[in-house]
Amino acid sequence: MDLDLASRTALVTGASSGIGAGIARVLAREGAHVVVTARRAEPLETLVAEITAAGGRAPVIVLGDVTDAADVSRIAREATATLGQVDILVNAAGGSRPIATDAADAAWDEAFALNFTAARRLTEAVLPAMRARKWGRIVNISGSMEPRSLNAASAAKAALHLWAKGLAGDVAADGVTVNTIPPGRINSEQTLNRLHPTEEARRAFIARNIPIGYFGEPEDIGNLVAFLASPMARYITGAVIPVDGGMRYSSH
Repeated sequence: MDLDLASRTALVTGASSGIGAGIARVLAREGAHVVVTARRAEPLETLVAEITAAGGRAPVIVLGDVTDAADVSRIAREATATLGQVDILVNAAGGSRPIATDAADAAWDEAFALNFTAARRLTEAVLPAMRARKWGRIVNISGSMEPRSLNAASAAKAALHLWAKGLAGDVAADGVTVNTIPPGRINSEQTLNRLHPTEEARRAFIARNIPIGYFGEPEDIGNLVAFLASPMARYITGAVIPVDGGMRYSSH
């Protein structure tokens, strides 16, 4: 299926590994002109080489820290200058932040800066031009809304969900859609090294929680992002669409 993305441009945050990198691969494969951003240069360079070797359009690297307000403004400016315009913004930067019940404010502030405020600021930076052109796509990568223990990232992602839903209503008439994807367990650095570091732990978790029987791949998220970013998804906005192999705790 041709998703009609060859004439579109995209900015993907958190693209140095995992889900962000998978999203960039899919968008580039579909022909979009992509800017990838993260703090680390080497993984982004490796990603660009992989995409180019696979025949995709080579993404452009813009280094930066999305938790820094000045960097967010610069990333948006450089991406716009490179691409001409940003049609698609994918807010993929984020990370789990397990936290103690008596954690200091600084720990909460960092979790919200990464998992909520970065997406809000970057969206606000590119949104006026999208609204003026009467076309735009915002896709946010969030997290589970059914945590089993205290995690500051979960609270931040909950804010992301409701912010995105409210924003979707405000900008829908301007041709801009805003949607959110909560991923399940994806084969990524965070999942394999931190959440489930052994094959035994992975098999046990899958048996208990994932009806489809395996962890997903970053490109499983990327495929849905590409569809939501396409003109075919024009009537989908304000949605929260899990990609998790059936691992929705709230259904049990």
